[in-house]
Amino acid sequence: MTALHISTQFDSGAIEVLSLADPGDIRLHIRPDNASEFAQWFHFCLHGAAGLPVRLRFMNAGQCAYPKGWQDYRMAVSYDRQHWFRVDAEFDGTEMQVNFTPASQSVYFAYFEPYSYERHLDLIGLASVSAHVTVERLGSTLDGRDMTLLHITDVTSATPLAQKKKVWLIARQHPGESMAEWFAEGFLERLLDCDDAVARVLLEKCVFYVVPNMNPDGAVRGNLRTNAAGANLNREWAEPTMGRSPEVFLVRQKMQALGVDLNLDAHGDEGLPYNFCVGTEGTPGYSSRIKALEDAFKVSWTATCPDFQTAQGYTKTAPGQANMTLATSWIGQNFDCLAFTVEMPFKDNADLPDTQIGWNGERSKRLGASVLLPILAVVDTLR
Repeated sequence: MTALHISTQFDSGAIEVLSLADPGDIRLHIRPDNASEFAQWFHFCLHGAAGLPVRLRFMNAGQCAYPKGWQDYRMAVSYDRQHWFRVDAEFDGTEMQVNFTPASQSVYFAYFEPYSYERHLDLIGLASVSAHVTVERLGSTLDGRDMTLLHITDVTSATPLAQKKKVWLIARQHPGESMAEWFAEGFLERLLDCDDAVARVLLEKCVFYVVPNMNPDGAVRGNLRTNAAGANLNREWAEPTMGRSPEVFLVRQKMQALGVDLNLDAHGDEGLPYNFCVGTEGTPGYSSRIKALEDAFKVSWTATCPDFQTAQGYTKTAPGQANMTLATSWIGQNFDCLAFTVEMPFKDNADLPDTQIGWNGERSKRLGASVLLPILAVVDTLR
């Protein structure tokens, strides 16, 4: 029998091996982010187990950042890193177990379908060839990677640039939430489709500013929630610094220079098996105008995309009690604009479940494409 081996030395690879002597008792430890205690993301390759009944035991699942994320969870598995499917997992409150018989000598396991840094660079490159796109390098992350902003509009349209609405999409502040960058990819693909009537109208009326990956260092390092310095970027918006959170500092600075009429911040939720969005109702500046825009946006999205819903989500924040370090709260308050956090599931959409693949990259892309319709529904009333 070929000796078993687990490898993680690739983009977003993350797991600690406690015991690999018995394929029926492989003991693993979900490691924390490199500079914080958040532990939930894993991504690894098991070699040498073709045809063997394997039991993977995640010994510290109950001590991870979001133990409820393991309830009714099904693990993402792939042989070729292109096509991912789900296998059942069992969680007893302490450890999580997965029983699986690989059909190949090499098989990949991940918390969710990964989105690699190479694919991120490809996304930027493919977008850059469009006549509607200008690529701007804002600066560097702590690990020296580029922070990239895409400016997107129809420069030939009759609408003067100053009159165009300023629509932002930022994604993947939390690097383990890879569905957020899949969402951004779907958004960009539709927006840059010259045969799409919705995209053509929006490019005439708006300038889009898109940051597909807010946290490239954390993504490559295999972190769940933080950057290279251990900063949770979605708690840095009140006072970011170049030393701790340059990703937020640079994007926030650019927002202040350009302005914001609408911001979408794409995320993933470990526990809730639904797609939903969170507005700014708890901010001091929340008004009847913003509420009307929120309602119109959500009504449109619900009517045009069955994968989106409003019945399930987070408890609404009481007036004046918003956490102003969050991107959505800070942006909504400082620009008096419509701002949403978009949440997608790590598990599946319970309203439209798919037992084979669960929620995945392709479904996230389609949700990203679908959000152009609610943007169209509110664009003329954003200011």
